[in-house]
Amino acid sequence: MATPTLEKPAAQAGADHLVTVTFRIRRFNPEVSAETHWRDFEIAIDPKERVLDALHQIKWHEDGTLTFRRSCAHGICGSDAMRINGKNRLACKTLIKDITPIKDGVATKPILVEPIKGMTVLKDLVVDMDPFFQAYRDVMPFLITSGNEPTRERLQSAEDRERFDDTTKCILCAACTSSCPVFWNDGQYFGPAAIVNAHRFIFDSRDEGGERRLEVLNDKDGVWRCRTTFNCTDACPRGIEVTKAIQEVKKALITRRF
Repeated sequence: MATPTLEKPAAQAGADHLVTVTFRIRRFNPEVSAETHWRDFEIAIDPKERVLDALHQIKWHEDGTLTFRRSCAHGICGSDAMRINGKNRLACKTLIKDITPIKDGVATKPILVEPIKGMTVLKDLVVDMDPFFQAYRDVMPFLITSGNEPTRERLQSAEDRERFDDTTKCILCAACTSSCPVFWNDGQYFGPAAIVNAHRFIFDSRDEGGERRLEVLNDKDGVWRCRTTFNCTDACPRGIEVTKAIQEVKKALITRRF
């Protein structure tokens, strides 16, 4: 008589897919200490989950004081940019299995999580974004036109749109700016994200404010501070050719053709 096969309960079957991962998170709470420190959290999680899911699990079940930003969780809002294993990434787009080796159900290396560099840390993984957004506002990231308000939409050819299409993808996550060694050294530099958003309008055929934006970026803290290290392009989670856009703005400043 055949021995009946007993199926595993759904919860147990699901647990077979979990691996043990250590998250080493840089912590900072100004109300407790002026010093930062690292804290390890060991959790069981599906390796196909994202780093953001792991941070949620830690906050909800291990330590409710862990502080980080997130909103849409789908790589659109840019809120959860952080340094993961030494590289700027969006936590909601980074899969655990892609950033740590796993053997026999255990991650063999801890995953390091810390705030993005070059900005004042407010608490844990949250940084002060005000200077970043001020640089963004300074380049006038909106359409500038003259004359009367049109009675119909401003039409644009596919070729004209393609000229600046790449830089419309920016989600203001600050991954590019906070990966820039010039920005680390001097926070007065406008930074790649501001220049990318200036590019988006400078090369828009419907816009009339290109000269004004170029003069803003011609400042000592503007586009000429770029050293073409390509860190910004490597860090962009949207795949924008950031360094190329910066070079095009430099060329426009020299030739006044855009």
